[in-house]
Amino acid sequence: MSAEPDGEDASRALLALYDDALPTVYGYFVRRCPDRGTAEDLTSETFLAAMDAARRGASVPISVPWLIGVARHKLADHYRRGSHRHAVAVADLPEPGEPVDGWDAELDRIVAESVLAQLPEHHRTVLALRYLDGCSVPECAELIGRTVHATEALLTRARRAFRSHYPEGGRP
Repeated sequence: MSAEPDGEDASRALLALYDDALPTVYGYFVRRCPDRGTAEDLTSETFLAAMDAARRGASVPISVPWLIGVARHKLADHYRRGSHRHAVAVADLPEPGEPVDGWDAELDRIVAESVLAQLPEHHRTVLALRYLDGCSVPECAELIGRTVHATEALLTRARRAFRSHYPEGGRP
């Protein structure tokens, strides 16, 4: 589903798209941000930018892939502002009633998130889309605006960079 690019109709179409797009956009941020508050703020910024584009009569249809593109830019802006530079991603406390992961699994996850945060944005993006969001390579290619072949090559380089930053033995 996508919004039509003309003024008030585009705004209504974006509102109709919102319910379908919100979990995807928020999910994109929650996997890449150190806390839920930041993910919520960036999700809001993304939808505000989409609404501005709809009101201006955006020349491209507003769709979920388009929103993910805006989200990528919002995340990049967030990291450029430097608010993350000294933050280390730490897991949220489990909700009451949720099973608690074993300590080794939790350490591995924290190390993996820390390593992921050290990688360039294009490597983080493609690895997160592929392995955290479960997107296929063609879906990743569509979301990041590359060909399938270029995305496969990017994934290969991103996995190599991830392995080179991952500590020996899996733990710091």
